[in-house]
Amino acid sequence: MNRYVYYAVPLALAALIGGGANAAPPPAYPFSWSTVVNNNDYMPTNTCDPAAPTLPACRNFNSYNQPSVNTGQRVVIRARSRGGHGGGQPVHGIYTRDMAAGGPVVKILDRETEVPVPNNLGTLFHEPPSFPRIDIDSDTLATRVNHQPVWRYLLEDGSETRAGTSGIYATPYGPLITAASKLGAVPEFTFFEVPEQPGTLFDVFPGAPAVTDGNVIAFKGNYTVNGEGKTGVYYRVLMEATIPLPDGTELSPAGGTMPVVLIANNTNTLIPGTDTVFGSTAPPSAAGGMAVFAGFDDEDNPTLGGIYLAPLDGPEPELTPLVTIGGPVPGENRNARFNRIGEGLSFDGRFVAFWGAWGSETRTLVLDCRHEGNADRVAYCHEQYPEGFAVAIPLHQGIFVHDMGTGRTHEVTKTSGYFDDFLYWNFSGHVPGTQEESDGEPARWRSSAFVAVSGTVDGRLIDPQFHIAFKARKGELSDGSYLNPVDGIYLAKGPGNRRIAPLVEAGMDGTQLDPEAVDDFGMSIAVTEMGIERDGFRGNTLVINASMGEEEIGLSGVYLTRVTR
Repeated sequence: MNRYVYYAVPLALAALIGGGANAAPPPAYPFSWSTVVNNNDYMPTNTCDPAAPTLPACRNFNSYNQPSVNTGQRVVIRARSRGGHGGGQPVHGIYTRDMAAGGPVVKILDRETEVPVPNNLGTLFHEPPSFPRIDIDSDTLATRVNHQPVWRYLLEDGSETRAGTSGIYATPYGPLITAASKLGAVPEFTFFEVPEQPGTLFDVFPGAPAVTDGNVIAFKGNYTVNGEGKTGVYYRVLMEATIPLPDGTELSPAGGTMPVVLIANNTNTLIPGTDTVFGSTAPPSAAGGMAVFAGFDDEDNPTLGGIYLAPLDGPEPELTPLVTIGGPVPGENRNARFNRIGEGLSFDGRFVAFWGAWGSETRTLVLDCRHEGNADRVAYCHEQYPEGFAVAIPLHQGIFVHDMGTGRTHEVTKTSGYFDDFLYWNFSGHVPGTQEESDGEPARWRSSAFVAVSGTVDGRLIDPQFHIAFKARKGELSDGSYLNPVDGIYLAKGPGNRRIAPLVEAGMDGTQLDPEAVDDFGMSIAVTEMGIERDGFRGNTLVINASMGEEEIGLSGVYLTRVTR
């Protein structure tokens, strides 16, 4: 790195305000932030010498997805450099930094990194399409990455074929290993196959895989049977063992040959308490040897389903309902029932944070296609929705936390209070006629709510106290557009405490996040965007990504703060 800054300043929640659900967060930002990485830092590539930086060997970081963190303050991020400008193709990769030890940013993988075994083609990684995740109590990280085929082999008729264009990669024993792969149809690697369909490979692993207990990954997988798309959630135990081949070769480093295990699918897993199978399942979150996931009868118009807990200790583990479609909404009248539950769950082993909606009243929001990003997807969006895409957003929605210890679900905040919306929209997925492998699911508009919960700010998980960070918007919706909206990430404490503090908001002085957020005249620049993901708050450590100013004259980075009682 060409700059090192670390501010380890304990925080207090003294600025949290009291009052009811309609109280507004205070205007002050009493949190002290450490810079994990920003655009003034060089990416740790194979060829860069920070002491004598030159293009194209040395590139600056340019943009970041939402980071993840463990209780030991190890941060893991997906990041990119800028392309062109004499530097050739942009660098894309996964990076980590130990903020407790104050170490440098370390590369886990980028486009110069060879895919770990099985790989008899010398294939390099190409693109990590989702944010990486890290085990809550260990340094094991997991990430999905796309690439060219990794394995050449002969079919029964003697013809040659190649396989393996995507996988999940993890670090349970130090070196990066293949945790799951599209190699299930290869005879030597049947432990990667879809467990309920022997001989069938996974087509894609949508979303971001989770990791727990140091060596267990949990993920969503899609596959095809007789031309029909199937989906489910799964886990796999990784062992510190080689992969043996018939010729006596031992592939290493590897995660052994334990098979993938089914948690639930849309073929024969019944929604608990019903005679209806799951129609859809979402990527799980995992902690403490357990996984939670959202599953429904109908993803677009659910009448059954909800959030389910599964112990990761055997095949097709028993599912325990935590929050269900049709279940009561805390803090509302007895007729208020959840009819929407978000897929992005934050889980720390006791508390599950989620977005939920109820009622039939909606408001219309018109979504406009972006002008930057993947060129094929941008063009396809504009082709499909040249005048924008109108969506009905629930009038009644909120952020909630379910406590597995007490069995109670607690409200955190709702649109009946200070905030107007918790949903954020993105056009993503596979564009027809292209080779790019994103989610493997058709390109469309998708909504997400962003929450991260921690029950161990006080170092204990045995009491009902929790803290939660969430992203929200305040603004008047008129003719399908928000007028002067303000987005922010906010911190709340529960249960029963409706005090909310802003961590970061659009318009905030950027130097309160990063002292380098100044223009050429030394004037501070304002925060414009911010993000948090489900593994972004562990113990008393919270991490976000943020941008200040405009792209050409601004700054972006990843930032860490500490939360105390």
